[in-house]
Amino acid sequence: MNRSAAVTLTVFAWILAVLLLDAGSGIWFQRVLGLGTWALLIGLLWGESRSTRWQVAAVVVAATALEYTASGLLGLYTYRLENIPSFVPPGHGLVYLAALTIGRASLGTWAEFTLPKVALVLGGAWALYGVTISSRPDSGGLLLFLILAVFILRGRAAAVYAAAFLVTGYLELLGTSIGTWAWSTHDFLGVTALGNPPSGIAGGYCFLDMVGLAAAVRLGGIAPPRPHLPELPELPEPAASTA
Repeated sequence: MNRSAAVTLTVFAWILAVLLLDAGSGIWFQRVLGLGTWALLIGLLWGESRSTRWQVAAVVVAATALEYTASGLLGLYTYRLENIPSFVPPGHGLVYLAALTIGRASLGTWAEFTLPKVALVLGGAWALYGVTISSRPDSGGLLLFLILAVFILRGRAAAVYAAAFLVTGYLELLGTSIGTWAWSTHDFLGVTALGNPPSGIAGGYCFLDMVGLAAAVRLGGIAPPRPHLPELPELPEPAASTA
């Protein structure tokens, strides 16, 4: 098994394990899960480049600020113990690392072009379900899906954003079904209805991915696109001297 597959499978397995172990536990066991999540994140980053480490660090900082704003201040979603679980900040780092790993591994393969299409089709179907036949209206999810579509169609790293849809969709469906957190029925302004989870929630995560990718560009991890230069015609070889 190559490193990309190992990292991705490890993150998916850890998400499932932590959410199941957290169910019904108290605050102290939750903190133990947080320490374990930090240890796993640091361990996985040990084999990554300096650029990737800084990307993940930037995402963790931005995600932590977002958690305390969206959940603690605005009440968009509420965790089981009405706190921000200690495994959530490093968990955001693992989610980003998994999405980055999947997107990076797809470069130069059929998946680089197929993965974004799959994400758009699945995300579009989910969003359509949320505003048509779902028992819980989800107009906010549709709006978030449109944001996701913009990131995939116009962003610098379409495969990473598409992978973020797969990873976060898995995370959100698991977390809400187990009861680790629950989304409010409406946004904090009361304008749009929200599913549990919102169908296009990956569109919100993409802003965190954008933070990481911006850090990569500054650190030279992702080179900006270079202008196409026309090829120069080949010059004929000079004739051999007869002197």
